[in-house]
Amino acid sequence: MSNNDVKNQILSVLDDYTIGTLATIQDGKPYSRFMMFFHEDLVLYTATNKDTHKVEELEKNPYVHILLGYDGQGWSDPYVEVEAKVNVETNEELKKKFWNEKLKEWIKSPDDPNYLLLQLTPERMRYFDKAGSKPKDI
Repeated sequence: MSNNDVKNQILSVLDDYTIGTLATIQDGKPYSRFMMFFHEDLVLYTATNKDTHKVEELEKNPYVHILLGYDGQGWSDPYVEVEAKVNVETNEELKKKFWNEKLKEWIKSPDDPNYLLLQLTPERMRYFDKAGSKPKDI
């Protein structure tokens, strides 16, 4: 399978599954939480409030692990693992583009000064057809 085929499979998962887990390191140990993800091509974005533990964790270590896919319907759902480096995105147009009303529980509006958009640049992506399948890397 070509890298382009694998990329298209990954993009399909990114399009279909917007909720996943984001793992950071807290006090030397992994810490995961559910997040909403958006993407432009293979670059992921997620929104957060600047006054969260994850922001402090990312200042100490900007590397994260993300799981997207699997909707609980069975072990045959595709999923993607992503190892990425995080940067804070300051582009106001992108912040507005990725604003979602579901974020209001944590962020008041796209203009909220506490709204941070995190850019997650993949260093490694692995696609799995289903649980137990051999990964396809790009």
